[in-house]
Amino acid sequence: MKMTCVELPDNLNAGGVRVQGVDWGELNISHIHFPKGADATPLLEGLPQNLCQCPHWGMVLQGAINVRYADGRTETVSEGEVYYWPPGHTVWVDEDYRAIEFSPKDEMREVIDHLRTKMGVPA
Repeated sequence: MKMTCVELPDNLNAGGVRVQGVDWGELNISHIHFPKGADATPLLEGLPQNLCQCPHWGMVLQGAINVRYADGRTETVSEGEVYYWPPGHTVWVDEDYRAIEFSPKDEMREVIDHLRTKMGVPA
């Protein structure tokens, strides 16, 4: 199987946030777009610890993203860098951002469903 990242179907598209993705085997492959100023923190309220509980592996294609972990540590991942975020994190961006991300499909579905509910987007 193969696809270009722009061919991936939309899983979420609202408020400038766009998550295109497909499940292959046990993984979800997503093309993530966040506009300048996007902050996932308020959208994650209601999840355990009010943080994303899905692990993600990925590569930043454009911009940079700030990550805060459950223990309070923060880091910034920039264009061209690869990353792993364990369960228990939130993210925000100061500039337009795009990435390719790999996540366990069931956990990613829970996160997308939660974000849709918080953003008032029908399933």
